[in-house]
Amino acid sequence: MNLKRVVVTGLGAITPIGSNVEDTWKSLISGVSGAGPVTLFDTTDFKTKFACEVKDFDPGNYFDRKEARKLDRYAQLAIVAAKESVEDAGINREGIDKRRVGVIFSSGIGGLSTLGQEIGFYYQHLEMGPKFNPFFIPKIIGDISAGQISIIYGFQGPNFGTVSACASSTTGAISAFDLIRLGKADIIITGGAEASVTPVGVGGFNSMNALSTRNDSPETASRPFSASRDGFVMGEGAVSLVFEELEHALARGAKIYAEVVGGGESADAYHLTASHPDGMGAILVMQSALADANLKPEDIDYINVHGTSTPVGDPSEVKAIIDIFGEHAYRLNISSTKSMTGHMLGAAGAVEAMACILSIRDGIVPPTINHAPDDNDPAIDYNLNFTFNKAQKRNVQIALSNTFGFGGHNACIILKKYN
Repeated sequence: MNLKRVVVTGLGAITPIGSNVEDTWKSLISGVSGAGPVTLFDTTDFKTKFACEVKDFDPGNYFDRKEARKLDRYAQLAIVAAKESVEDAGINREGIDKRRVGVIFSSGIGGLSTLGQEIGFYYQHLEMGPKFNPFFIPKIIGDISAGQISIIYGFQGPNFGTVSACASSTTGAISAFDLIRLGKADIIITGGAEASVTPVGVGGFNSMNALSTRNDSPETASRPFSASRDGFVMGEGAVSLVFEELEHALARGAKIYAEVVGGGESADAYHLTASHPDGMGAILVMQSALADANLKPEDIDYINVHGTSTPVGDPSEVKAIIDIFGEHAYRLNISSTKSMTGHMLGAAGAVEAMACILSIRDGIVPPTINHAPDDNDPAIDYNLNFTFNKAQKRNVQIALSNTFGFGGHNACIILKKYN
């Protein structure tokens, strides 16, 4: 079968380290941490009192009051990012077939803030009977951001959201890639959004001992591949990517950031929340992505790793990289941008794919911050280049992005300089 080529023609972002794409990218290559004390709710009784929040986000700057009340924070962030990406791509709605433009926008958890508020209200007012906001269900479901974006623009192509925990937006991007290369769509707006810095989100992850509790130094708490790592830092935000069939993009004179050349998916089939200690699922997913892209391991220049700063997850991913890449592993640049953005959960794959795309564009690899030379873990091979603490110039031709999620969900996407 003659598959179509797929390119990236637009980007949009609102993250803990930038209110748009270029501000986020400048922060990434400058090693800026987005972590700080939680401002969205009172953390007095919580073990973790910090997170990577989107700064100074006022829905009133983007939506009228009536519209904003119908949207959970995660969907508001999704729409903001999507609008930037559509504008960046220069899509003329009158000049395209909207039946062949889709939206695949993902979230790992969906409207958690709304869920907590509505359930809290219900139990505080039991004497009133079962009273709920009529927008309760549309605000909490994880697919609604895709639906809202399609309504705004009139895009009538494939429309859904994928849920695979922290791999959600990478899984969605792979679905978008597949639909376009199979000829079922010309353009798909894909990405992820999450807004889980809520009492329910922080409390739930605290109960699992998944979050860092380094309350005395939030900005250094996310420290992937360091011996003193004690859990991930919750992040929120949204990133949107415009995927487009190559000939369609060329015909309308679109700028091209990079080409999407492969995707892989696998399952650890091991544990509810922990990754396989030997990285078996990570090995399978990278093998699958490389095979799909028809690439050899030595073709890869940069890996944006899952690298959450958890005790079990980081070493297992390192083992998988060494297993797949062998001696070439020591010639790669590797970095975890979660050290700056925090873990944006279902949006993690989208922001990390964007980091790969901009690394290709600008020839620079963002760092893994917060590592000290005296904080090495015997379980990790530091002969690998983790791009610690400072961005490094590199002519990145091909980059690979890993995302892994609770339930053993693994997804990997490969991006290449467009020629």
